[in-house]
Formats: sequence, C-alpha cells, structure tokens
Amino acid sequence: MEVTAVEDPAARSELCQAVLESLPEWFEIEEKVLDYIREVADLPTFAVGCDGFLSLKQHTPAAAEIYVMGVRPESQGQGAGTALVEAAERFLLDRGVEFLQVKTLGPSQPDAHYARTRRFYESHGFRPLEETTAFWGEANPCLIMVKSLR
Repeated sequence: MEVTAVEDPAARSELCQAVLESLPEWFEIEEKVLDYIREVADLPTFAVGCDGFLSLKQHTPAAAEIYVMGVRPESQGQGAGTALVEAAERFLLDRGVEFLQVKTLGPSQPDAHYARTRRFYESHGFRPLEETTAFWGEANPCLIMVKSLR
C-alpha cells in the first residue's frame, strides 16, 4: 500500500475534513474536528490516497504523537492504517525520535468503536500508559498509549 507525504497545507486540511466526516462514530465533537482540520495544515501528514491519513505532532526531540488519524470505513481492515503507522514511525526514526504516543477514548467509557481503535494500536506495539480526564473532561476519559520506536 502506497503512503505519500502530503506537502500542501490546504490539501492536508481538505483530506482531514473529508476523512473525519466519514467517521462520525469516532469524530462526533464538531469543535474538535474543526481543530483537527485547522491544525493538520501545519503538521507532517501522510496519506493513503483519499482513503486515510495520519498527522504527527512532535512534542520534544525525543517524543511525538499521532495527533489524528483516520481511515474511511470502506477502507478499514485492508492495511491502510498499518501502512500509515509504519510510514510515520520511519519518518520519526529518521529524525531521532524515540517515543510515540497516541490518545484515544479510554476503556472506562465503553464504546465498541474505540475498543477497536485500542486493539488496533495495541496490535502495533502501543501500550496503555494512563487514563485521565484532564484532557477531554469527565465524559471523555483519555487513554494515553505509548510505544518505544527503538
């Protein structure tokens, strides 16, 4: 599966919007979706055609985050997500980044869609670090998952 870097800021935002709109079960908070659309314009972003994308945010020289990722429902389970994560990891390793994190809805808030998301990240080597309500509030506990890239 071919992954490309999306260089144009407007194209990053357009792809983000198109994909996230196809995933209302995961991205239902309109204000947060608008934040993603705006912020990915300035972030390293990878795409599998129009089927999916992943944007990274580097927090320190040693640590980065999968800031937002989405794969259209009809393309899920076909390797797009795996290809995006692997491309992001190569990109970060080339820059000396040691740790990668991702934030997702925590298991204390049962949701079948996010249970799938957690299983996906676990299958790619991410491990649960902490669940907290400090980021998204009591109704949306955030699970921080981490992975060593080395």
